[in-house]
Amino acid sequence: MKGSSVKPSASGKQGNVLPLWGNEKTMNLNPLILTNILSSPYFKVQLYELKTYHEVVDEIYFKVTHIEPWEKGSRKTSGQTGMCGGVRGVGTGGIVSTAFCLLYKLFTLKLTRKQVMGLITHTDSPYIRGLGFMYIRYTQPPADLWDWYESFLDDEEVC
Repeated sequence: MKGSSVKPSASGKQGNVLPLWGNEKTMNLNPLILTNILSSPYFKVQLYELKTYHEVVDEIYFKVTHIEPWEKGSRKTSGQTGMCGGVRGVGTGGIVSTAFCLLYKLFTLKLTRKQVMGLITHTDSPYIRGLGFMYIRYTQPPADLWDWYESFLDDEEVC
């Protein structure tokens, strides 16, 4: 797999501690999505029990089947158009997806650079990799995104 030995070294990522860009409590998530995550029984009960990075990665492997923000069929958008129709996926609430609950759970663990690299180079599940890339997008300084993503642009595992 191309990119598996990549270790982003742009400013702000020295050592194993990652900087956090943006809001330290909301992870820069859309407020509707975050509200639904925090009130989700799955997040409050089942994910509360998971305490380690490896437990969460296993949960992603066994439970995630897509990385959309909402579960299929859980949002009512009939009759709505444009942004009100949820064109960007956040127009109206629904049942927040397992993937987004797990993404926020990863955020609560305050991942290290090594752990994030473990996610984006994982070979067992495209969803583990996808959530790793989403974690980077939501938590890392915009100036550092290219350094994280560049070596994966031609990666056939990602395409």
